Amino acid sequence: MLHVVLHQPEQPGNAGTIGRSCVCAGAALHLIEPIGFHLTDRYIKRAGLDYWERLQLYRHMNYETFLTDCPGARIFYVTTKAPRTYADVRYRDGDYLMFGKESAGIPEEILAAHPDRCVRIPMRAGERSLNLSNSVSIVLYEAMRQLNFPDLVETGSLHRLTWSETP
Repeated sequence: MLHVVLHQPEQPGNAGTIGRSCVCAGAALHLIEPIGFHLTDRYIKRAGLDYWERLQLYRHMNYETFLTDCPGARIFYVTTKAPRTYADVRYRDGDYLMFGKESAGIPEEILAAHPDRCVRIPMRAGERSLNLSNSVSIVLYEAMRQLNFPDLVETGSLHRLTWSETP
């Protein structure tokens, strides 16, 4: 199982969407306090819909508590300030993928303490960042791809239409 970690998330809609992605990928979601919303917030429920009830959700009072609660965790810190990309990593089952809050990212002191575990999503020069839920999906599904999509099933088959079948 992979773990997605949100360090002090601020937007309930992002958290709901990320929770839904975690359920679909079979990943756990960790929230590090303080968070900028209540877990009963209607925006979380709306974004997560009926998926939220099946989410493996963990709350941690702060970053230090998170480290204590998850001893030995192999954590990758996703930031715009890293030299290597998320695709340069060889992910393993049980890895943790940490993302920072929407307005500021992961605190500099955390990044500075783990430079070998910092990764970025490539973007055009001059752009600030991608949406948090999009960033989580990009990195989470690359890790899942590398692990050969464990425990995920095919949902159907593709039928190629011929010209005579098109509406």
